Amino acid sequence: MFLSVFDVFKIGIGPSSSHTMGPMTAASRFLDELRTGDWPRPRHAVVTSLKASLHGSLAFTGVGHGTGRAVVLGLCGYAPDSVDPDRIDAIVAGVEAEGMVHPEGHPAYRFRPALDLIYDKKERLPGHTNGLQFYAYDADGALLLRRVYYSIGGGFVVSEAELARGELKTDTADVPYPFGDAAQMLAMARDSGLSIAQMKRANEEARIGRRGLEQGLDRLWAAMDGCIERGLRTDGIMPGGLNVSRRAKAIHQQLQTAWQRNELGPLAGNDWLSVFAMAVNEENAAGSRVVTAPTNGAAGVIPSVLKYHQQFEAGASRASIHDMLLTAAAIGGIIKHNASISGAEVGCQGEVGSASAMAAAALCAAMGGTPAQVENAAEIALEHHLGMTCDPVAGLVQIPCIERNAFGAVKAVTAASLAMKGDGTHKVSLDVCVETMRQTGEDMSERYKETSQGGLAVNVPAC
Repeated sequence: MFLSVFDVFKIGIGPSSSHTMGPMTAASRFLDELRTGDWPRPRHAVVTSLKASLHGSLAFTGVGHGTGRAVVLGLCGYAPDSVDPDRIDAIVAGVEAEGMVHPEGHPAYRFRPALDLIYDKKERLPGHTNGLQFYAYDADGALLLRRVYYSIGGGFVVSEAELARGELKTDTADVPYPFGDAAQMLAMARDSGLSIAQMKRANEEARIGRRGLEQGLDRLWAAMDGCIERGLRTDGIMPGGLNVSRRAKAIHQQLQTAWQRNELGPLAGNDWLSVFAMAVNEENAAGSRVVTAPTNGAAGVIPSVLKYHQQFEAGASRASIHDMLLTAAAIGGIIKHNASISGAEVGCQGEVGSASAMAAAALCAAMGGTPAQVENAAEIALEHHLGMTCDPVAGLVQIPCIERNAFGAVKAVTAASLAMKGDGTHKVSLDVCVETMRQTGEDMSERYKETSQGGLAVNVPAC
């Protein structure tokens, strides 16, 4: 199995990788198919209008997650990694006012968001709870093309046909260490004498070369670090109607004052971890530029731990940041391949739980941990997120998501520290823990899987 570090970590926009980035990508893919014309249609038929429908979790929490806006942006031809977050409101408002989209390389299509975008809460598509359908019509209203896509978590999108064929971008060709689970990863590490990061690096370089990998890792960390810095200097009320205030800036100012006075209390490390994570997820909630890590809802955990390492570890360097990203991606790939990173599939254990496991492994590696200790750190962190539900209040990635990222980061550091105190020997393997997460997600009620139909979402007033 091979899943690139650049598949696990994607630069995009908030507030959700599966509900914002995925639908935007799906809309863009639908445009690509319209452009190629490689589909059966009546002779001389011309597409003049488009429609879309959202199903399952996308329908239930799509308003709070900005899914409709994402579909509009995608049908306008924008991509998550390049759209300017500061222009989004104007772009969407323009489409709403005109009732048309003007994607580059296409004719203008009629698309009236209020009429042509349906939040269908009755029909759950069979392939995945995050389902979308796109439709293209001619001037007489005849349906020319219909396509189904599924946003399966972390910004990954598959078509109905790809899902049926099992095409989830986990191919094994041309990489020297194609581990598909933790047991294989540890066996390959023992046989090769390499660290997890070194094996992951070899796999990536077999595809894109050393220069491409280094430049890509630099871009990822720059985007993560930039997101932290923006979050630390921005205050105000987050959008969506809950009137939740940003807190990271004020907390950061308090921490800086204490730092300057050399007033470092016993909880200082946790405080810095928390403020870094909250800064990222406040940016995510505001629809700003973030990195899926492995999802947007969990985007603060890994950057927080990397920033913590950079600020508090004397040996921190560009190389250590790269190794941490590679190690985290190796663990994230295993979890995605064998279970899920989608809150709509398995609850928040798949989002913040996976992120915490990835961050724990990354920090353990940076601290000099052996592959066995790194695997142990990941297992400890994931084990103590098992059963965590996804119940965002009002369908917004704010409560409990922002603070939950802070706690995921703190658990990651604790897990790495515990693993470093041992020799890597432990009773519950990471593979067993991942399988347990998968089974728990299957057993979990749909009300607790990103539908905002249970838990805090129904017990906390939305306004």
